[in-house]
Amino acid sequence: MKLATASLLLAPAAAFAPSAGFVAKTALFAETEAATEKKVTPLPESVKPGVVTGKALDDLLNHAKDNGYAIPGVNIVGTNSINACMEAAAKYGGPIMVTFSKGGGQFIAGKSLANEDDAASIAGCVAGALHVRAVAEQYGVPVVLHTDHCQKAWLPWMDGLVAANQDYFDKHGEPLFSSHMLDLSEEPLEENIGICKEYMEKFAKMNILLEFELGVTGGEEDGVDNTDIDSSRLYTQPEEVYYSYQQLSEVPNAMFTCAASFGNVHGVYAPGNVDLQPVILHNTQKYISEKLDNGDEKPMKFVFHGGSGSSVEDIKYAIEAGVIKMNIDTDTQWAFWDGVRAYEATNRDYLQGQIGNPDGEDKPNKKYYDPRMCLRAGEESMAERLCKAAEDLNCVNVL
Repeated sequence: MKLATASLLLAPAAAFAPSAGFVAKTALFAETEAATEKKVTPLPESVKPGVVTGKALDDLLNHAKDNGYAIPGVNIVGTNSINACMEAAAKYGGPIMVTFSKGGGQFIAGKSLANEDDAASIAGCVAGALHVRAVAEQYGVPVVLHTDHCQKAWLPWMDGLVAANQDYFDKHGEPLFSSHMLDLSEEPLEENIGICKEYMEKFAKMNILLEFELGVTGGEEDGVDNTDIDSSRLYTQPEEVYYSYQQLSEVPNAMFTCAASFGNVHGVYAPGNVDLQPVILHNTQKYISEKLDNGDEKPMKFVFHGGSGSSVEDIKYAIEAGVIKMNIDTDTQWAFWDGVRAYEATNRDYLQGQIGNPDGEDKPNKKYYDPRMCLRAGEESMAERLCKAAEDLNCVNVL
């Protein structure tokens, strides 16, 4: 279905010197290193290798906005995809956002579990977050721990994560997760932001950032199906963003980002079937800036949903409007599978039985069918794809 641009588009337009903790930049991006370092200001001292929360997270996102780059936000489903994210970040020399979905959390816990009251989804997300916290510093890069779309019916899942954050905060003085997303975009604006504000008050006490959504991201992803949505709802109005900004700013210690829709669609579509209009973000920043009249030309931190398959031109224009994170799922899912597929195709003759291959009828094949072999191939392929994404997002050598 052609997602036509709605009339809503006529809305008012009125070098970080690396410490020993950070990994050295790799030869993969050496040719762009000098140019990149000249453009990027020093990373704030609060931002260290490992999971970043609170002020360090806010400083990191402001650094991204001020220096014109966006962080890859990658949906994961287990330790293999988690590790691929951090491996890629170490290679491209930038931060990474590891993102858990409700379904991804359930998969980590085990699909055989009943998941009554979202217990498995909660436990899986917590387990994954603890894995990241245990190993993130080893990769030498800042890691943002995030959860993805939580619609109104899924709020019990979020409540379980809030409880896990509180428990971790009481013991360690910081939350388990860096940030959470509430996607109440299907609700009326006042209800959407009203509920977000209630959770923002809880989050702020633990230094957790809130990501909220306005408008609707089309397509389908992990149980959220908006394939038949009215195309007019794919484009957010500046007044809606300003209203949300005002309401959430009333909460002391509030930190938030906005997933404003500008034609975004989950998945990958043939050229011409998706009409992205990042100019909406530019118009919205101008609108809010004029309302606030405080000299800040980009008062809102935006996030870009449905990034897979987007043109580099649209991505970079969106970043110029204050996008500090782009979600990636479909492309990285394919990349992981493609690595596994290629491994099987290359070693097919050694994967037909435990014994017997072209080298001899009595030759063992264990080293080929060891699950770590094909999974590692998937990790490497996914990490390679993320390095390309980081280039598109201007996120190479920014540490």
